[in-house]
Amino acid sequence: MLYSATINVMVKAARRAGRSLKRDLGEIEHLQVSLKGPANFVSLADKRAEEILYQDLAKARPGYGFIGEEGGMREGSDKSHTWIVDPLDGTTNFLHGIPQFAISIGLSREGTVIAGVIYNPANDELYIAERGKGAFLNDQRLRVAGRRQLNECVVACGLPHIGRGDHEEFRREMTAIQDRVAGLRRFGAASLDLAFVAAGRLDGYWERNLQSWDIAAGLLMVKEAGGTISDINTPGDALVTGDVVCGNEYVHGELVKVLRR
Repeated sequence: MLYSATINVMVKAARRAGRSLKRDLGEIEHLQVSLKGPANFVSLADKRAEEILYQDLAKARPGYGFIGEEGGMREGSDKSHTWIVDPLDGTTNFLHGIPQFAISIGLSREGTVIAGVIYNPANDELYIAERGKGAFLNDQRLRVAGRRQLNECVVACGLPHIGRGDHEEFRREMTAIQDRVAGLRRFGAASLDLAFVAAGRLDGYWERNLQSWDIAAGLLMVKEAGGTISDINTPGDALVTGDVVCGNEYVHGELVKVLRR
């Protein structure tokens, strides 16, 4: 596949950071026996991956702004463009040696995400999307699943972490959705949940209280694969609110009906 220069820059950065994370993942199993556990090690791995991404992206596109989970906002001279980056989405999975984690890179122009890359270095799955040009997994075009019966659908969700989010609200939503679908899944990495919807592996997904770096690339991925995505409570922009629901047009509509009750 021939991709734009911007996508090539993003892919190169993601792969280099991915090599660092994959090496670190190999150390996790040795650290599990430690009394202190690998938490500090994982934090360092996260920061190291973000710095690799920042260096590579800044070198290729000097002046672009950069928002990273670890380092926050770094202003650039170009106020129109901003990288929105999660160097390690699925930290808890990574911490336990579970190979369901990803690097997520979105590029925003004037507040609209125009390019996205999601890369899982554990299995070398590379998701790419560019506004108006479609979504791809390892060069294969992606389309959302076409199911139109909710009771045949597998839907993913997020679970609020201890001390964060509204656990009662989630339990109400989970119960309502669970009564209507074939199965619920919780994989632990929002970017990959969105990528799985784009790939047709999941029929739908919802989660609240996400950050822009969790979902910037994935939002575009779903849209470019023909899916519908929005804020849970309004037709607004989930990138701003952090509350996301998606699927094909039918599944999205049905999930919204249940979640907004």
